[in-house]
Amino acid sequence: MTKLHSTPPDAVLVAIDMSKHRQEVLLERPEGGRRRRMTVMATKADYDRLADDLTAIGRPVIVGFEATGNYHRTLAHRLLSAGFELRLISSVALARTREALHNGWDKNDSKDAQVILHMLKIGATQRYVDPLAAGINDLQEMSKTHEAISKAKTQTWHRILTHYLPLYFPEIERFAGNSRSDWFLALIERFPTPGSITSIGREAFTEQVWPLIGRKVSKARVVNDIYETACASIALPIDEDSTAVAMFRMVIAQARTLIQQRNEIERIAHDALATNSDYQLLRMIPGIGPINALTILAEAGDLRRFSHHRQFLKFCGLDLATYQSGIFRGRTKLSKYGNARLRRTFWMATQVAIRQPNNSFRDKLSRYVDGHAGDPDRRRKAMTALTAKMARVVHAVIKTGTSTARSSNGRTPDGRTPLCCAVRALRRPCR
Repeated sequence: MTKLHSTPPDAVLVAIDMSKHRQEVLLERPEGGRRRRMTVMATKADYDRLADDLTAIGRPVIVGFEATGNYHRTLAHRLLSAGFELRLISSVALARTREALHNGWDKNDSKDAQVILHMLKIGATQRYVDPLAAGINDLQEMSKTHEAISKAKTQTWHRILTHYLPLYFPEIERFAGNSRSDWFLALIERFPTPGSITSIGREAFTEQVWPLIGRKVSKARVVNDIYETACASIALPIDEDSTAVAMFRMVIAQARTLIQQRNEIERIAHDALATNSDYQLLRMIPGIGPINALTILAEAGDLRRFSHHRQFLKFCGLDLATYQSGIFRGRTKLSKYGNARLRRTFWMATQVAIRQPNNSFRDKLSRYVDGHAGDPDRRRKAMTALTAKMARVVHAVIKTGTSTARSSNGRTPDGRTPLCCAVRALRRPCR
């Protein structure tokens, strides 16, 4: 992901080693001489003083730093607001360069600042995109919060399925459906044990449970099955007002709250992006729903800044890499030196797309695995190739600003689907 950027010969280079409470700054003027070191604390007064000192130099200033959690965001935004050019240093490139320069793995803040300054000189830097300045900060917060809530909901759901239900109502699990079914959680919150159902009788149970069950099921049949299941249950005989059931209901309430929060985030995201043209284009691609589109826009920003789809694949870590030395040549595989959330998003979108009818992703998977249905390794490789294709299609759709593009010859002579055909075949397979 590291890219060489030209450095103006008259620019003042500033290397910053970021941390939570203090930043080590190393400054070098173009005419050479002694370098200037300073320590900047994470306070508004020190940030303002650093910005004023750099402004007083009266020359172009290029600031380089390594992303460190979220600790670099505040200082980077302050310097960007002051008009300085910011360069991002790859963590992997920094570690490799430090080992090469100092012939060892020894690491400290002062040494890191020296290495960052060296990488600024040779131009081994990346472009820094400030989320707040780029207008994607809100999208990132929605995407990350949705991911955190989804993980917490999944953990809670698994806790219910693997701990509470096997003890207190094992047979009810067959009615669970998927983790988005709030009606099932509402059901077991009201009736957490078989005894809570059988103690009130069939008619009273039917009357109370009828409003809880979803409209897409045969209510009468489901209600009757649940009651018969409760009558024949092997659950532990505990009272409904026991402490164990109270804990069970507490976990159920937590799961329902997380589902409501996730749905609310999805609603806010859809309302916020309803008029976004890129969002509308992404939604037309098979497999990409509201949250996948939100994640792509939040993590990638403006995809038009990638002049070629290979740059975007490298940004995602979906580019191919091969280790070769002398006559030895290793296997070619994904580098994975990129944005992990984007890779996961494209993988999940591909999983959805191949299950939908009439699209080029499903068609291409069929061609890949044709005659090798029992080979899981070939299918895994096919899914990896389709994930990279999903990223290429997304880049092409956003960059061209249209979901349709025409191809004169359909496919290339070697059987591959060209990018223009892939974009055209968003809703139907190329022929």
